[in-house]
Amino acid sequence: MSTPTTALGLPLLRRVPPAGWVAAAWCALVLPAAPQSAGFLLVASAVAFGGAALLGRRPVLGVGLLLLATVAVTDATSAGGQLSLLSLAAVYAALAVVTARQPARRSRAAFGLVLVVLVLHLGMTADNTVGVTTSTYDGRPPAGTVFTLGRYHVTSGLPHLGASDEGVLAAVIAWLVGRSVRQAREYGEALGARRAEQAVTAERLRIAREMHDTVAHSMGVIALQAGAARLVIDSRPERAKEALGVIETAGRQTLAGMRRLVGAVREPGPGIGELAELAAVTSQAGVAVELRRVGELGGLPVETSQAVYRIAQEGVANVVRHAGVGSCRVRVELLPAGVVEVEVTDRGQGTGGPGGGGYGLIGVRERVALLGGEFEAGPQAGGGFRVAARLPVGEEAR
Repeated sequence: MSTPTTALGLPLLRRVPPAGWVAAAWCALVLPAAPQSAGFLLVASAVAFGGAALLGRRPVLGVGLLLLATVAVTDATSAGGQLSLLSLAAVYAALAVVTARQPARRSRAAFGLVLVVLVLHLGMTADNTVGVTTSTYDGRPPAGTVFTLGRYHVTSGLPHLGASDEGVLAAVIAWLVGRSVRQAREYGEALGARRAEQAVTAERLRIAREMHDTVAHSMGVIALQAGAARLVIDSRPERAKEALGVIETAGRQTLAGMRRLVGAVREPGPGIGELAELAAVTSQAGVAVELRRVGELGGLPVETSQAVYRIAQEGVANVVRHAGVGSCRVRVELLPAGVVEVEVTDRGQGTGGPGGGGYGLIGVRERVALLGGEFEAGPQAGGGFRVAARLPVGEEAR
């Protein structure tokens, strides 16, 4: 039986994807001023919503469609076709989202598109303003007016629109905000990787100290008693027997200590039972996880259960880092052939990170191979990325 799991009670800000907020901002700030024509409203809204939906996969096209819808509504409602900061707020928000979530090349392209459209639109609206100004002179401008209008026309791409400087500045600020968010995220990821590396090093040092404390003394005693037994085994067999007894006791104590140490190091990690918690934590981070468990999964071997968790964990982490979407699906199913199948899918860009194979996926592939399973990861034909593995459960779980 399948059990869908979603995180409930999350703040609305975290559950709605950024594209949803961009579309909502466009509706709230642009649509109220649109002409009361059902056909025009339908077309403009469709273009804007399509642009918001494409911000994850085709960011430059998405920003362009939002700009197109905004300019169309503005030209249809404003006598001078003047764009205001308020009407462009959704475009600025989209630019910030693209810059924060997309590679630098795409964010720069979106930023350049916004600037070019702003300057070109300002130039066209400036021509209209100049025409209105000359008409006030009834075709006979006084001396010096031609020079003034000419200078205004040449520079019309910058100082016009009332808030033209502010409009370009707002685009720059939106791009810088998105860039800062992306840099902060990358820094956090690098810092987390560094801390993980330091934690591994510290754990290795701790294990080395424990091994030294556990083994060094006992091995010294064993070596000393073995040498004494060798010297007296012919002349004083009873002393040799005592020395062998000490060696046996020290060896047993050393083995017991090493078992305790290995047991502490190999403390059971999370398994299938913790998948729901993984889904909830990831959803709180902004990526909703739909978890489906099919079949009786409680009897899996410990190593298989832990491998299922690690595969799902890395697949979800891959979505969070690289997909640029707000949701993913995790499916764990026990097949009749005695094989457990794990699958993580999303509808994002389908890159899977740089080169499509980061160290995390390499580690998962090696873990699956050790258990005699099959692993695959790559883009899906219809878009998005897929991480899947099939693990034999063995006789123990049947």
